[in-house]
Amino acid sequence: QVRLVESGGGSVQAGGSLRLSCATSGYNYNRDCMGWFRQAPGKEREGVAGSVKNPRYADSVKGRFTISQDNAKNTLYLQMNSLKPEDTAMYYCAANPYCPYWPYSQAAFQWWGQGTQVTVSS
Repeated sequence: QVRLVESGGGSVQAGGSLRLSCATSGYNYNRDCMGWFRQAPGKEREGVAGSVKNPRYADSVKGRFTISQDNAKNTLYLQMNSLKPEDTAMYYCAANPYCPYWPYSQAAFQWWGQGTQVTVSS
């Protein structure tokens, strides 16, 4: 059974940093097929970052966010720097038995974590 568990969210002031983690279990597929999404109230779930091998990022986070992984720990990361209030959202990691194409859509992913809240104050 595939399980994804996010952690590392919290409340920070604008300009601060957070590192999100996504611990995986039962996932025996290419971790490069995983990605990060976020969803703010009243908005669609948005693909933020994906493909560690060939990283892709939403325009709104380019230069500030970095996706990475530690295969020994079965963990995917999202380093978030220079955070802005508009980054406030619930952040999710997602996985699939095959690699979707960028830009990522919610419908393309089969497995999801429970989400971790990121709140950035002015």
